[in-house]
Amino acid sequence: MHVIRNVSKPEPALVRQFLGMSTATIHEAMGRKGALDSHIKPISRGMKLAGPAITVEAPFGDNLMLHKAIEVAGPGDVIVCNAGGGTEAGVWGEIMAVAAQARGIAGIVVDGSVRDSEAMTRRGFPVFSRGICIKGTIKESLGPINHPMSLAGVMIFPGDIVVGDDDGVVVIPRNDADTVLKKCQEREAKEKGIMKRLEAGELTLDIYGFRETLSRNGLTEE
Repeated sequence: MHVIRNVSKPEPALVRQFLGMSTATIHEAMGRKGALDSHIKPISRGMKLAGPAITVEAPFGDNLMLHKAIEVAGPGDVIVCNAGGGTEAGVWGEIMAVAAQARGIAGIVVDGSVRDSEAMTRRGFPVFSRGICIKGTIKESLGPINHPMSLAGVMIFPGDIVVGDDDGVVVIPRNDADTVLKKCQEREAKEKGIMKRLEAGELTLDIYGFRETLSRNGLTEE
């Protein structure tokens, strides 16, 4: 079975709450798990996305299954593609972005390269990739859609929540989403308190107890 259409997805209201969280906060709240390789970044600063993963695997230099994924994905979904690990082929471009936007797709994450980056930025379609390459692709090979897959160091299951911002991309296991959200909210509340103390003149050395660590490691000063 190449394509699985029936995927369990989190509630849209839950996904929207993650859109307001930073990827760094989510990563820390999950015990420093779920972050994709740091080379995968938005093609333009300010892009942000959050949505259930529609997973796609495509051989290097072939984007046929990405065209199929545009049909399979629905409003609010994020297409997540393992493009064969190479960057010398632009597997996604403006034409595909227009098609995806028309279907309400929230964005795409590609472990590979894209092209037409300026045009997609103008259109406001969130694209996260390993690289940008003007070279085109063939459209010949089949591959799986909505099967579990490994992408940029993280195991991703269809329906997992994918969140991207200027710092990178993090993946939240769908069944852990409620717990992770609560931990994110607690972390944000704690950090707000810390920032108030910093604004009042305290130092991170004292708030976090780093002076003891420096002393234990034999710090000397002149």
